[in-house]
Amino acid sequence: MMALTSEVFSGLCLIALAGIVLLLQRHYLPLRTTPEYLIVATFFPLLISCSIVILVPIDLASSSAGDDGSRGIVLHERVLLVSWRVAYWLCFVLTWAVLPMLQSYSSSGHRSPRNRLLEALRENARYQLMVLSVGLVGLVYVFITSGVHLYSLKSLVMALSYFYALSIAIFLMGHGLVAVPRGIMRNASISGKLRRIQMHAPRAYDKLLDATNNLEDVEVEIREVMKRKNGSAREFQDWIGELGDMLQLPESAIPVRSRAGAPPVITEQYLASLTRRFKIATHKKARFNSEWQALVQSAADAQAVLDSSRTKRLKFTNHFSGPSIFEKMPFLNAYTRHVLYYYVLPYFYRVIAAFLALASSCIVWSELVHGFTTKLSLVSYTVIHHPSSTGGRIGFAGQAIAAAWIAYMCACAYSSLTTVKVWGTHALVKRMTSGSSACFYASYAARLTVPLAYNFTGLLDKDVLGDETVFYKFLGKLINLTPLGEGFDGYFPVLILLPVAATGFGFYGWVKGMFGISGDVMEDEDEDEDIGTGGWREGSDLIERELLGASGSSTGIRNLLPAARVRSPVVGAGASRTSREQPRLGRTGPIHLTDSDEADAAPQEGFLGGFFHRVKNTLDTVETPGWIEGLKENVKKPKWMSGEGGSSSGAPRPRWPRFGDGDDESGGLLGRR
Repeated sequence: MMALTSEVFSGLCLIALAGIVLLLQRHYLPLRTTPEYLIVATFFPLLISCSIVILVPIDLASSSAGDDGSRGIVLHERVLLVSWRVAYWLCFVLTWAVLPMLQSYSSSGHRSPRNRLLEALRENARYQLMVLSVGLVGLVYVFITSGVHLYSLKSLVMALSYFYALSIAIFLMGHGLVAVPRGIMRNASISGKLRRIQMHAPRAYDKLLDATNNLEDVEVEIREVMKRKNGSAREFQDWIGELGDMLQLPESAIPVRSRAGAPPVITEQYLASLTRRFKIATHKKARFNSEWQALVQSAADAQAVLDSSRTKRLKFTNHFSGPSIFEKMPFLNAYTRHVLYYYVLPYFYRVIAAFLALASSCIVWSELVHGFTTKLSLVSYTVIHHPSSTGGRIGFAGQAIAAAWIAYMCACAYSSLTTVKVWGTHALVKRMTSGSSACFYASYAARLTVPLAYNFTGLLDKDVLGDETVFYKFLGKLINLTPLGEGFDGYFPVLILLPVAATGFGFYGWVKGMFGISGDVMEDEDEDEDIGTGGWREGSDLIERELLGASGSSTGIRNLLPAARVRSPVVGAGASRTSREQPRLGRTGPIHLTDSDEADAAPQEGFLGGFFHRVKNTLDTVETPGWIEGLKENVKKPKWMSGEGGSSSGAPRPRWPRFGDGDDESGGLLGRR
């Protein structure tokens, strides 16, 4: 009877996880236009990745059950072994063969399925060749230490895959263990949340402008090609017609170019490259347009909550979408909504953030000590409630707590996977995620399944559980086959201190400011810093202007552009944005003239004079790196140079990274009052 109950409960949990995965796919993928093979190929890795929340606790209770039964949900050892084998090898095939192929196939610009498949095969063949070259070194080491047989080759493949995935999992989880509770704590302050939104608005607006400009450049090139589809490019007439049907911006909104960007001869390879660039530009514009709309909506909601402190009435205005399910609840009237959002939720967020911060501390501590002694692991004490019992060392309560620990570790890792911007053009966009991005994130979600599960089992007390779990018998023995792998899982997770310290002390932003690095590399959404694009006042103006435009007219992409945006002729599609538009209103800075403008504005001068004049202009426009400016500020002038008898110059003191950097929320209520 107990076994039947466990099987029914496990089946219901698996069905619930499948429903959650389907809702997740529906949230990010346009199901009507997404091919069926992409939906199926992304469904299984996500389901397997979520299934460790069920499989690991059941495996722990089943392996620690006594002769007289168990207190938790248990399954037969054969069922668990088959489940782990299916989960592991399916993830292995999907992440190393199927999903990379589908990712390249989806992003390919070729029109025929055969050419798209050949291009995907070529790209993945090069990648697999590099992986095999690295694997040969490990193969020699395994054969020397373990002997030459098929079991050694199998262990090498699984160990190298585990090492690669564990490295990514440790970095992502360490980042999320700090970023997740810190983000919730920051959202507890409504004024601080509004200030951060306003500070990020100028940069989000710039990204939207850049994405729009890139899309316009590609569409101009496509329109030039369309003019020749009945001439020199007649053999690609249908292909060019399909590209023309996918154009998004009206022809009247496209600026006039000085010369066409299309080559004299239209080839199949050129059209494939043009189609691929058009796909990337389209998804990039959709991504930043979605981020901008979400940012503006969040700012409007935060401002509405602040304004309700006087009227005691709160009503949200949805500028880009319809009302949500929660807003349609009958018991939420204007007053109860004000009480909920102004009083209840901020304190609730603080409690949740404190609880998650405590959980993150327990996980980090357990990661540091479990390689030396698992008796000091705090996670182990919360899971194993009956260490000396013959009726099962882990009961249902321990299984529920273990599932909560694994779910939180997965949430931290997957949250970092979507927020840390080190993945190039891949991004998750609500209802508009591209096929290549969906395959990319699904592959990494599946790749993190085994290391997160095995890392969690390593946090538990081995003296109580031993190595009796089915998961260890299937995978752990292969990882610990060589002397190098025996202590790998025990001591390698200590490196979690690096991402934890880097995220907690704001090391990424400090490094960018120190060396003058710009861009999205190693930047996450929780960073609270003035990025140097106008500050929160300009962000407030941009948001207010967008809200006025959204309430009075449509919210198309052209309405997001400033009215003073004037283009100048460009040489090609790859020109920078600074050469194509005037500085935005409210910006200050030098205006750099082009060579033709200098020739018209400057008086006639000789060759030598013109040469030195251009050299001087070049040197004057070179920007000093940020780390040199910081070095200048840290160097104090001597008293005899300052001309004062007292203290030295009043240069500001250096600002070093500190834990919780950017949490200053002074300034009171912000925004429009």
